[in-house]
Amino acid sequence: MNRGLGVSCLVAFAFVLAGCVSDPAARERTSAAPVDSKKLLTLDDLYGPEKKIDFSGKPAPKLVWLDDTRYLWPRSDPKTKEPDWITVDAATGKERPFDGAAQTLTLLAQMPGVSADEAQRLAHDDPGVFARDSKTQLFTIEPDLYAYTFGAGQIVRLTDSPEEEEEAALSPDGRSVAFVRGNDLWTAGGSSSSARRLTTDGSELVLNGKLDWLYQEEVFGRGTFRSHWWSPDSRFIAFLRLDETGVPMYTLVDDVPHEQKVEVSPYPRPGDPNPTVKIAIADTADAGDTAQTNVHWVDLSAYASIEFLIVDVTWSPSGELAFQVQDREQTWLDLVLVDPLSGTSKTLFRETSPAWVNVNGSPQWLDDGTFLWLSERTGWKHVYHYRADGTLIRAVTGGEFEVRTLHGIDAKTGFVYFSGTERSAIGGDGYRVKLDGSGFERLTQEEGTHSLGFSPAYSYFVDAWSDVTTPTQVHLYKSSGERVRTIAANPVAALDEYALSRPEFLRVKTRNGFEMEAMLIKPVGFDPSARYPVFQWTYAGPHAQQVQNKWLGSNGMFFQLLAQRGIVVWVCDNSTASGKGTKSEWPAYQRLGEPELADIEDGLAWLKSQPWVDPTRIGISGWSYGGFMTAYAMTHSTSFAMGIAGGSVTDWREYDSIYTERLMKLPKSNPEGYARTSVTAAAKNLSGKLL
Repeated sequence: MNRGLGVSCLVAFAFVLAGCVSDPAARERTSAAPVDSKKLLTLDDLYGPEKKIDFSGKPAPKLVWLDDTRYLWPRSDPKTKEPDWITVDAATGKERPFDGAAQTLTLLAQMPGVSADEAQRLAHDDPGVFARDSKTQLFTIEPDLYAYTFGAGQIVRLTDSPEEEEEAALSPDGRSVAFVRGNDLWTAGGSSSSARRLTTDGSELVLNGKLDWLYQEEVFGRGTFRSHWWSPDSRFIAFLRLDETGVPMYTLVDDVPHEQKVEVSPYPRPGDPNPTVKIAIADTADAGDTAQTNVHWVDLSAYASIEFLIVDVTWSPSGELAFQVQDREQTWLDLVLVDPLSGTSKTLFRETSPAWVNVNGSPQWLDDGTFLWLSERTGWKHVYHYRADGTLIRAVTGGEFEVRTLHGIDAKTGFVYFSGTERSAIGGDGYRVKLDGSGFERLTQEEGTHSLGFSPAYSYFVDAWSDVTTPTQVHLYKSSGERVRTIAANPVAALDEYALSRPEFLRVKTRNGFEMEAMLIKPVGFDPSARYPVFQWTYAGPHAQQVQNKWLGSNGMFFQLLAQRGIVVWVCDNSTASGKGTKSEWPAYQRLGEPELADIEDGLAWLKSQPWVDPTRIGISGWSYGGFMTAYAMTHSTSFAMGIAGGSVTDWREYDSIYTERLMKLPKSNPEGYARTSVTAAAKNLSGKLL
């Protein structure tokens, strides 16, 4: 679900909350004068299309490791805005101009119909194409696909069709491309002189190699529509086939353009038919121009008696297809391996849970055929080491903290590198540990949130670090944790010009003894003898932390704007949103809203006990799940004078099937839970003013 602050919601809240300030002294505080000659924020400072101020600065963009000793910095000239890419030697810091895209740019500029600006954009579109294993650069020059093999001296046209070609992916050897046209899967390049069609039943409702809205939104990740994957040897292509026949159609009106448009698309709600899914392997070996490519459908007969989802697909380095299957209500997850030559399959193991099972990514294989696997079976996400046959060797990590990202293993030293929350649940650090579980070590020092990117052989890592008062800085480290240099200090002088209140982190216990993390921002020029209105920001959804020790960007600056106008800002993560292990999420199972509201009110009880809080002037706001939580609170509690609910789910029977059934089960399995958590059904109980 979308967790972002809606600008329109925030602007409205600023005015509504200010309008709720009832006493003259408090009203005067909402238009306070600058403090110590420092400025006050305006909405134009935060959101104005022409006057917006960049309070986050310009940290280094995502760096690309060319090999284990050099990285590509895809920067731009600050004056001309033209690409000014450089390569940097990790050990010495020596910079050299990067000319990897120069020949591509020259060749593109010579092509008919390609402008200089378009050539520049295409040549520098994806810095990742220049990583160590890349051999070919792929372009879409509407409507067709073109490729440039580095050093070849020419750009080759791969397709020639007026139809749109989507979700193109190069084979690992760079010689072929797979793509979707008319919802069928095609290939081009290789030994063929023309594009070859691998499937023939693509239609408006049948999608081969491409995800529908539901699967990209709730399974593979927002914006990810490609559902075809090359094998490591570039011979096979695994792909999903989705059939939306029978999925109810949903009608929306696009009212953004001057002439409104009616849009109709498949959208299953809880209990509705989902798209049916199949997985196939296409063998492209020696297919030539006209030979029929062999497409083999993976045997899914073990799941024939149930509705199921395919939630992850990848290949092992040895060439076996690995995919993950879940039941419709997502109470278990199977890891399955398939031999693409024989078609035989084997289920390695099944993950289960007292509630739902989250998808935690693909296996990470080691050189000896064993693999690393992330599991939440203990209530905390940790790393496990498995043999190739699916038998467990050992837990690599353990304890009451979460492994958030598994970066991989250094085969030379045996160190497994990961990011996690061992030091702080509201931050994030880099760690390493030996494969046998010994030698656990934290690599990052500063408190806050660290985002790590390792070199291919784990000799170095780039660390993007921030905390709640410091915009992102980028540093280079050796894999031991020794700092090599600062890549981008990223000072933001504008922050010193404004009167800002320092956020405070604290913990508040629930009635059950759980320690909730909270962030408090007191008004600028805080007067402990005064009584202030409160703005509570919430999301509240499972494992969706809002209290984090990291730079919050425009959201954090909006909180500062409110604090400058005499408003206490309160952000308190209820236990199920805390990120303190998946076990903390489970109390919300089949009863969304109920435990969250109890925790929110426990947080408010502490807040109301402070003499500087006016308990009659507390507002709440959130977006998406936070919109639901706001509306639910306003209809199931009398604690709030007002609320603004953005993008709200007002009845879980109206949201999409996969997300909702994961948390609430099917309506037929949990009718009481759906009824109790409906905001619509409780509308008559609205307390306060709700927008």
